[in-house]
Amino acid sequence: MAVELTLRGPSTRPSAPRATLVEQTAALARRAIVRTLRQRALLVFPMVFPLILFAINGSALSPATRIPRFPTDNYRDFLIAMTFVQGAMFVSISAGVDLARDIESGFLNRLALTPLRGEALLVGQLGGALVIGIIQAIVYLLVGLAAGVTLSSGVGGALVLLVLSILISFAFASLGALLALRFGTGEAVQGIFPLLFVTLFLSSSSLPRNLIKADWFRDIATYNPVSYLIEGLRSLVITGWDAEALALGLGFSIAILAVALGLSQRSMRTRLARR
Repeated sequence: MAVELTLRGPSTRPSAPRATLVEQTAALARRAIVRTLRQRALLVFPMVFPLILFAINGSALSPATRIPRFPTDNYRDFLIAMTFVQGAMFVSISAGVDLARDIESGFLNRLALTPLRGEALLVGQLGGALVIGIIQAIVYLLVGLAAGVTLSSGVGGALVLLVLSILISFAFASLGALLALRFGTGEAVQGIFPLLFVTLFLSSSSLPRNLIKADWFRDIATYNPVSYLIEGLRSLVITGWDAEALALGLGFSIAILAVALGLSQRSMRTRLARR
């Protein structure tokens, strides 16, 4: 009689399936979104403050449209792009402070003990900031249209404006995450905020670069990446479909996002102690 032997390994229990990168990212993003929605101040203040400046400057600086070669006779058309970028800068601080809070509480270190991948850990944490960026972009567009802003690029341009604005918000949120991972405290992240505003005001936010008379100001605005983010959005409102302005705006957005995410991932590896 033949005897059949079956060799078994140390364990016959099937291993639990490991979550994919998308599933891991979605789980962390869900947590970040719920936390953001529960903190209404993070939604209201970053949204309202740029609109207040839009209302004030839209009226106070309207005589600038009488400057020869000014690109539009409605200063609100020119100013609305600054509102989107200013809101994105607020998103960067919100994202950085939230991540710094998780660092200080030890939540990120606890996540580091799980099989979560670093990419999911970083991008998922920015889910709340992405939601803020989407809500802000829609609100700013609707308020701008209600205030008399006219989009020369039409309905298609409005969709591209929303997409580019959300991309800019996500790029700045990644920059906020980088600051949080480098400094580790919310106070340090908030301390960087005035520097971000300096880059906004030293750009072409208030005047076209070709109409800036001071050479030093024009040179700074030319080398300032924020100028091209603003001009990319502004082109959809005033010019229509300006391929060069859109390419520069999209290119600088992607460049900021890629550099910030890359440096953030490296900073996360050095900060987290995986065991």
